[in-house]
Amino acid sequence: MTPIVLASTFAQDGPGQHKGYEYSRSGNPTRTALETCIAALEGASHGLAFASGSAATATLLHTLRPGDHILCGDDVYGGTFRLLDKVMAPMGLATTMLDMRDPVQVRAALRPTTRLVWMETPTNPMLKIFDIAAIAEIARGVGAMLVVDNTFATPVLQRPLDLGAHVVVHSTTKYLNGHSDVVGGAIGTSDAALAERLSFLQNAIGAVPSPFDCYLVLRGLKTLGVRIRQQCATATAIAERLERHARVEQVIFPGLSSHPGHDLAGRQMRGPGAMISLVVRGGLEGARAILRRLSIFSCAESLGGVESLAEHPAIMTHASVPDAARRALGISDGLLRLSIGLEAEADLWADLERALG
Repeated sequence: MTPIVLASTFAQDGPGQHKGYEYSRSGNPTRTALETCIAALEGASHGLAFASGSAATATLLHTLRPGDHILCGDDVYGGTFRLLDKVMAPMGLATTMLDMRDPVQVRAALRPTTRLVWMETPTNPMLKIFDIAAIAEIARGVGAMLVVDNTFATPVLQRPLDLGAHVVVHSTTKYLNGHSDVVGGAIGTSDAALAERLSFLQNAIGAVPSPFDCYLVLRGLKTLGVRIRQQCATATAIAERLERHARVEQVIFPGLSSHPGHDLAGRQMRGPGAMISLVVRGGLEGARAILRRLSIFSCAESLGGVESLAEHPAIMTHASVPDAARRALGISDGLLRLSIGLEAEADLWADLERALG
């Protein structure tokens, strides 16, 4: 197992003559092991680990300058929206949010100042599927970099850099760690100049993970493949059953033929993922009643762990998104988001059926 190197400082042979490490904010052997591992998983030349997914995102955005424009998918993690809208906008970064399912609209929304195109695919929580290769080509055509938040898919199901993206971002809190006991983030890229700039910012801004957190994510990564494959299988079975339930108005899951992005997901991904969004009858009170009746699913934010979670995006993970924007996206009061864990499929279905009943 990878050693946990807790040293905050490292002995040097002489002034400025270190042996690879000098101070743990700048670099640490346990963190290096994690960064190397994540880079390898994503097919990147360089990996960088951070104290959270938001820290990774904020550090990446610091490569931009006031006046630069960001084109962002309209359906993203609430924390990403908050960072762009409440933190970066006052610092002079302009952001346009749009539905990226049509690459033609993406091309039309570009500005001369567009420096970065940001997307999640599948998105959070509406599970839209965007064409990474097509949008990467559009971004490269205007000298912008495409950043893909690959948290939902993981490199087991999707490798954005292989499809032309410049940068891949993760909340390692989620599937990569997989045990709901770490908060962390990561960036992968094969752009050497960008990696050098990010490494400088990583040290200067200082939002780095502890050696113990790095060790825990490395531990989780050892079972990533088997976890994802099982979670995808269970999620597919659950989604198919939910689609036939009388209390459910809509099931949103890329593995269902009813999903608008089903064919693209089949070409771009090696599995549908293990996140399910569904709209239940009865609106807010109906959704609340279901969440209160669940017993195996925990009502909690986050996702990607070995345990199954259920949450209400409008109240919980996406509360920072304005109400009008939420409704435009389809994040209604009756929308629930499920993260399928490793419990037995029969137990999870029995829990859902009891709550829906």
